[in-house]
Amino acid sequence: MRVLSGIQPSGAPHLGNYFGMMQPAIALQEQGDECYYFIADYHAQTTVQDADLLRSNIQRAAIDFLACGLDGEKSVFFRQSAVPEVHELAWYLSTLCPMGLLERCHSYKDKVAKGIKPSHGLFAYPVLMAADILLYHSQKVPVGKDQKQHVEVARDLALKFNDRFGDVLTVPEPVIRDDTATLPGLDGQKMSKSYNNTLEIFLPEKKFRKKIMSIKTDSTPVEDPKPTEGSLLLSLADATGMAEGAAEIKARMGAGGCGYGDLKQMLFEMLWDYFAPMRERREALESDPSMVEKVLTSGEERARATANETLTTVRQAVGVR
Repeated sequence: MRVLSGIQPSGAPHLGNYFGMMQPAIALQEQGDECYYFIADYHAQTTVQDADLLRSNIQRAAIDFLACGLDGEKSVFFRQSAVPEVHELAWYLSTLCPMGLLERCHSYKDKVAKGIKPSHGLFAYPVLMAADILLYHSQKVPVGKDQKQHVEVARDLALKFNDRFGDVLTVPEPVIRDDTATLPGLDGQKMSKSYNNTLEIFLPEKKFRKKIMSIKTDSTPVEDPKPTEGSLLLSLADATGMAEGAAEIKARMGAGGCGYGDLKQMLFEMLWDYFAPMRERREALESDPSMVEKVLTSGEERARATANETLTTVRQAVGVR
């Protein structure tokens, strides 16, 4: 089974990235699936237009993903921009893409409503994402719930292409973990860099604790039981899969006599311990950038070979050289 997913280098990876995409992607890798994972640097240009910042973010995304458990031997890990063939496929798909399909995409409308400047790149983002997926004949696409619609666009475009030109492209399926499909941010909205409400997984200890202490809570008195339904604290604790720690926080909330400050400290310790092995791996990778580059270069060679195979078939189907 071939799997593909990507992560945008638009800022430091956060808990939403990790539990929504990175952790499921690594789990699929360990199951023996054929995995293609990329750093979506073309997509990031819709919001990051500072060259030095983008380069830094790309390098950080590579280090962080590898630190979290991605294995360059088991997976094809690459920079999106190292395979420019994706734009050629995006063009073929764009000639079949109805405007209404893009106009219905909630991500564009949501980002514009949040103040991101509208652009053709932001509007056409789903077509390029479809090309990312279809270029590698991806069968499974692990994404957060908010990206499911974009996978559906890829499915629609693959079906339209195949209906017009023959059975050429693989129709993908989204893979979504229901328990962490959309992880809430520090303010209760979806955790997103666009909303400035993220908890970055590799923050220094003091900054990590400070962010957890800023999590939005209600004004329930210390002595009273705290509501657990819809609790941001519990949602973040549950996402780790550390049932014992999450159960303890829930019990302390239900019993009363424990303030939110103490509960947040418990969550901090739980998350800090959870990511401890990854922080150690990250330090080693950060000290050896040549190793990171070696993994990416190897992945890019393999990804480009697959991309060219796909495009040879696509070109023949549409009637160009």
